[in-house]
Amino acid sequence: MTVIDDRQLVEWFAECPRPGPSVRRTSAAPVRPRSYRPTPARPSVAPLRYRGTGVAVSHASHTRRPVSTAVTISLAGVAALITLWLGSLAHLSGDRSAASAPTPDQLAVVQVQAGETLQQLAARVAPGASAVQIAERIRDLNKLDSAAVDAGQTLIAPIG
Repeated sequence: MTVIDDRQLVEWFAECPRPGPSVRRTSAAPVRPRSYRPTPARPSVAPLRYRGTGVAVSHASHTRRPVSTAVTISLAGVAALITLWLGSLAHLSGDRSAASAPTPDQLAVVQVQAGETLQQLAARVAPGASAVQIAERIRDLNKLDSAAVDAGQTLIAPIG
């Protein structure tokens, strides 16, 4: 890296050639920037024409037809009926085993087997109840932050 002193800059500017009075413009026309192309970019004889994008466009008249209030109300009614029908299907086909089999109250100490998950442990210790509810109860009883368990770990679980 070269450090230049301010005095060196002043000397360098003093040595630079400057245009004198011999360089003078004779016409009032603006000076165009010099082009580095050997030929013009496009011929100046013919104007540039765009022949389209190649996408087919319909030339039929497209007028907007207003939608009547009766059509709007009937479509809203059909949407409401479909929503009610889907909701009733979801309600009627819900998991009945969770409602019919309550969570067991009896607790026991169980040991996690190798390769077993919390859901599998819940299904093993309480086969008649919902495995999801039993797994949540095991997490609450043992104050677990996640559903990850280790092989050989002892846990308190509801059995039944």
